[in-house]
Amino acid sequence: MTKQEFREFIKDRMVFLDGATGSNLMLRGMPGGICPEKWIMENTQVLIGLQKEYVAAGANILYAPTFTANRCKLKEYGLEGQLRQINAAMVAASREAAGGKALVAGDLTMTGEQLAPIGSMDFEELIDIYKEQIACIEEAGADLLVVETMMSLQESRAALLAAKEICPDLPVMVTMTFEGDGRSLYGTDAVTAAVVLESLGAAAIGANCSTGPEQMAGIIRQMASVTRIPVIAKPNAGLPSLNEEGKTVYEMRPREFAEEMQAVYEAGASMIGGCCGTTPEHIADLHESFAGKMPAQVNRRPSGIRYLTSERKTIAFGLEDPFLIIGERINPTGKKKLQAQLREGSFEMVTRFAEEQEAGGASVLDVNMGMSGIDEKEMMLRALEEVGGVSQLPLSLDSSHVEVLEAALRRYPGRALINSISLEKEKFEKLIPMAQKYGAMFILLPLSDAGLPESLQEKKEIIETILERAFACGLAKEDIIVDGLVTTVGANPKAALETLETIRYCKEKQLATVCGLSNISFGLPERSYVNSVFLTMAIQAGLTMAIANPSQELLVASAFASDMLLCKEESALRYIEYAGTCTGIKPVSSAAQTTETSGQKEKNLGRQPSGNGVSGSAASGEKSPGETLPFSAVYEAVLKGNRSGIEQITRRALEEGASARELLDTCLLPAINQVGELFDKGKYFLPQLISSAEAMKLSIGVLEPLLSSDGKQEKMPVVVIATVEGDIHDIGKNLVALMLRNYGFEVIDLGKDVPKEKIIQAAKEHGAGIIGLSALMTTTMQEMRHVVELAHEEGLDSKIIIGGAVVTQDYADEIHADGYAKDAADTVRLAKRLLGLNEETQGDSHGNE
Repeated sequence: MTKQEFREFIKDRMVFLDGATGSNLMLRGMPGGICPEKWIMENTQVLIGLQKEYVAAGANILYAPTFTANRCKLKEYGLEGQLRQINAAMVAASREAAGGKALVAGDLTMTGEQLAPIGSMDFEELIDIYKEQIACIEEAGADLLVVETMMSLQESRAALLAAKEICPDLPVMVTMTFEGDGRSLYGTDAVTAAVVLESLGAAAIGANCSTGPEQMAGIIRQMASVTRIPVIAKPNAGLPSLNEEGKTVYEMRPREFAEEMQAVYEAGASMIGGCCGTTPEHIADLHESFAGKMPAQVNRRPSGIRYLTSERKTIAFGLEDPFLIIGERINPTGKKKLQAQLREGSFEMVTRFAEEQEAGGASVLDVNMGMSGIDEKEMMLRALEEVGGVSQLPLSLDSSHVEVLEAALRRYPGRALINSISLEKEKFEKLIPMAQKYGAMFILLPLSDAGLPESLQEKKEIIETILERAFACGLAKEDIIVDGLVTTVGANPKAALETLETIRYCKEKQLATVCGLSNISFGLPERSYVNSVFLTMAIQAGLTMAIANPSQELLVASAFASDMLLCKEESALRYIEYAGTCTGIKPVSSAAQTTETSGQKEKNLGRQPSGNGVSGSAASGEKSPGETLPFSAVYEAVLKGNRSGIEQITRRALEEGASARELLDTCLLPAINQVGELFDKGKYFLPQLISSAEAMKLSIGVLEPLLSSDGKQEKMPVVVIATVEGDIHDIGKNLVALMLRNYGFEVIDLGKDVPKEKIIQAAKEHGAGIIGLSALMTTTMQEMRHVVELAHEEGLDSKIIIGGAVVTQDYADEIHADGYAKDAADTVRLAKRLLGLNEETQGDSHGNE
């Protein structure tokens, strides 16, 4: 099936997907803890029988059971060498069940391995893993692909890119799973996920698993509001519980499920089915309720609205919306100190510039690593990682080299802005298709190989030529921002007038515009006056955004005041709030201006960052525990997850007279506690939590020899931790282990898919004070009960803590576990409470494996 055929298939109709596979196969004899694909190969008729029931119930698309048939998952069972045969057999079985009455989607999901920097898997390796599986699925004759139950937007991107490069015209549906707060495990909200996945070429997007229908409706509504492609809803049959036999059950009956799906339908889902706990009967009732209906009329993506995103935040703007600033400071041109740091591999100034510009009002951050003496591509990729760790703003990727831009676009986990594409031959030919492939927006720079246009007419002709090529590649006006191409008024008296005319010309054509301001005043005295007045004129002419330094008060105040006077939405409030932070407007002398050509020194006019939830102590306006030098840098490094610099910062603090014990007690522990609080409040997400925990681990590695020799070291309790038998997920468990180690606990990590006997034996051998159990799946959480029962039979006095996506406090009470922890930070608090460890004891008893 081609993408066009898929569009015809789903046009103006409700499309019905199948329901759960794994839980229904278990009801029909498939045991837990085995490779499901192997069992299906040995019991093919059981699967075919189930899927025939789904077709009879009205399903238009069956999901082939290739869900875990990737190299990483199959390796758990020693079957990675049979990847091709297994995928072929799964697709063949589903095609037989479909019997020409339904389409068959090859099913892909997360591999269980975490991407760097959180884990060890490289992004390109992940793409290769997906390519390998997709090639087998396509060869087997699947009609389309579905990437489902995704907790990571970046892993979803990897699967989409793999599909594009293996079978570019095969439709790919993508559904993510979201937590109760409306974000994925990695912190991506539904709007951002939808924008990124549609821009990258998904044929349909949506949500699966996660919740029951009623709770999923809000997620679907958000996704529908920013996209134009079909939206998928595949919720669970309510929330799981355990029956009297200790088995996981979903109690929402088929009729109730269909009734609750009305909210999902009204939210905008036009492709509906079921996930955990749903049966052919659920799909039959769903079909009976919605067959023959047209998709609901809901608010979809508005015309003329543009979207840029990071992994966790979306910026939406139209031509009449308030003016935006692209922060220009992350650029080594003319910044000798930044150049020196980058040559040393330090990103301290890069991350500081990112934080300061976000706090100063920037909406997008421009990132440029162009300088001599470094590998620009490598440094660009590192900069994306470092900036993404301290700021949630979307990024503008700025380079003169096509290969650098492609590497950055490939890795960037959001929807980026390319700075820039001109009529220069290589950029014109290569970057426009690249923008389409990676779903990026781009700045159209009206230059050619001949250089600057000699007239306004030539500039317009260049703009039209680039637009024509972009439209031919499938891009739209909303994907393009035209650079007004500012030249200096000192050399060309009509420079400002020509730029203003370009802006008006573009606005008439419904094109967004941008410009770099400082060139206009190059060579003139008191340049800030010229820049600010020019900016107000440009905004009046329709300028959408500018590349500028948001710490320049006169410039930013002028822009916000212009918006207010032009009566733009919420502009008065924005101006008043900004004015309240100003220190007094003063002109910046020409010697302190930043320009795109002069490389002169920057000057900060004194607007201090007010904090953004990332910069730690500054965010609250209160003095933080580690804010007295030389400790503050260590505290902030943990808070910001500064893994690249924390060892050096720790050594510097020691050299300046801090003791290892002081750093531990007054910086590291308070900082990681603050990180836990920010995580609990939804201001930090999994990537920041892991980065901070690993930064702390590195700092402790420097302090450990000194802590061991100061005579105060006491042995902390042992924690034996494992993912229970039959479950091969360990993302959460690994983070818990890392956090516990940082707090001094001796952690024995047994890994995943661990039998109860091995867990209890390890607890005995090591004298464990705590046993930690993790389970992600409803089908494996009952193994926790067996571990608790065996511990009691063996007379162990270890306290047992359980956790995982499907686990609740009620379940912990039911199986007589000693406690339930919702996340890593909660596990530390609970372990300390169960073992009677107060803060003072814990501070005096720190160790690190």
